[in-house]
Amino acid sequence: MKRLLLAVSITAAAQTLDTATLHKPLANDWPTYSGDYSGKRYSKLTQITQANVKGLTLAWTTRVTAGPPAPQGGGFGGFRGFGGPTYETHVGGVGKNDFGGNANIRASVLVVDGTLYFSTPDNAWAVDARDGRVLWHYYWKTRGGTHIGNRGLGMWGKWLYMETPNNYLVSLDAATGKERWHKEIAPFERQYFSTMAPIVVGNHIIVGTGNDLDAPGFVQAHAPETGEVQWRSYTVPTKKGDPGLETWGTLEGAKLGAGNVWIPGAYDPETKLYIFGTGNPSPSYTSPPSRDGDNLYTCSLVALNVETGKMAWYYQLNPHDTHDWDSSETPILVDGEFKGRMRKMALHADRNGYFYVVDRTNGEHLLTSKFSDTVNWVKEINAKGQTIRDPKKDSTVGGTLVSPNNYGATNWPPAAYSPDTGLFYVPQSDTYAMYYLTDTDPRGSMGLGGKDEQAAGSLGTFLTAMDYQTGKIAWRHQYPEAGAWGGTNVGHALLSTAGKLLFGGDPGGNLVAYDPATGAILWHVHLGDVSGPAQTYMLDGRQYI
Repeated sequence: MKRLLLAVSITAAAQTLDTATLHKPLANDWPTYSGDYSGKRYSKLTQITQANVKGLTLAWTTRVTAGPPAPQGGGFGGFRGFGGPTYETHVGGVGKNDFGGNANIRASVLVVDGTLYFSTPDNAWAVDARDGRVLWHYYWKTRGGTHIGNRGLGMWGKWLYMETPNNYLVSLDAATGKERWHKEIAPFERQYFSTMAPIVVGNHIIVGTGNDLDAPGFVQAHAPETGEVQWRSYTVPTKKGDPGLETWGTLEGAKLGAGNVWIPGAYDPETKLYIFGTGNPSPSYTSPPSRDGDNLYTCSLVALNVETGKMAWYYQLNPHDTHDWDSSETPILVDGEFKGRMRKMALHADRNGYFYVVDRTNGEHLLTSKFSDTVNWVKEINAKGQTIRDPKKDSTVGGTLVSPNNYGATNWPPAAYSPDTGLFYVPQSDTYAMYYLTDTDPRGSMGLGGKDEQAAGSLGTFLTAMDYQTGKIAWRHQYPEAGAWGGTNVGHALLSTAGKLLFGGDPGGNLVAYDPATGAILWHVHLGDVSGPAQTYMLDGRQYI
């Protein structure tokens, strides 16, 4: 399956990443999932501005093909077989299956020393950032698993790291694409699957995984040179005496309770805390006695000490979730004023339709506000600022009208923040669905079973800007089209820049530049399905989007 990678601009040496650059604000390169550790997706580049953005033109496009190498080995240029310079496909893996996989590019692209590195499930590529020429391709032969997506690569020095759907961490030579080693993250036999982009912090390669069925989610750190496990931290209690066990009906329910880790988090160098979101509890849609309680630490923001993996604090956003609304979206770390006091904060827009602000040094709750007008599942917001579900909005035999739908008011596509405006930007979807209970056994159903969902309408999809100090909407731009499902298109991930621009895709297949202060459209180009996040870099004196 072939997909396009495209670059626009205003008018192969060895690649090495100095990890010290990860601690600096985002500038010429894009060296980690969110660009820098803060999660803001805010670039200091200023060559492309509101004054000249209308001059953006196509710089290059390249087409890549996922899957095993072409017959007789190798391939040709971006088109593999249609002329141009050759490149080599390196094959690794432990399986016998040749999966093309889901080849939509849903990954953040790393940009280091003039080379782009990106991935799809079981595949990684290096591309020349100047002209789109493919330098190498790596293909992982899989045993199978869920190929729902891959969020990108991590980089340490001259090595790259990627997760595979069947739960291996693979290290590649960034210059050649050859495999150095692979290490198992989680047992494939338990139906784990892995999607997260590895995050590099110091000498730790941080990965996450889960299985959406009957296993505990966890975060794990590996040594960059050898791949050996340094520490592992489960997101649910797994044995007697574990903190949070009292929030589950039984130990068995807790240790099979999910809390999966699908998306990278953010890192605070000052506190040495890695802060990330966890997924929903399991079973997802039914509430057997084994799941009585709040179900810690699912649907939570969790902060771990990056050196030890020990939990420093947590804040549960959505206790006892019954709609599969993961809280896995990357939090955004911001220093700023809040109610007259300077605070170090983590901002998070949740799939459940609410926006949260917490103190990132200790998890203290600061603000909860609703950003989706149609949300109807909340009974109350308690003294801790947590959204408490109305049990009447659980799945029922006769059907229950719920907003948002399963996809959520937002989903994995990254939000952004601009220090120039002080606004938080998030793709939003106002949707309704009917939730039908299909398994009335009081013991519940495994994983995602036990319910059927039917779309019941949409009031639109939006790009929404919020004031984090009040939680109020500063402006909202309605996208011109919504999909049949009414969910948020996967390409709505956002980028803000010091050029006073906000970039993102829309459901109509456009890449759009907005005024981040007002939401006014300044420029757009039709590309087709914009499945990956907008990003920017500077090379040879020219800024690219």
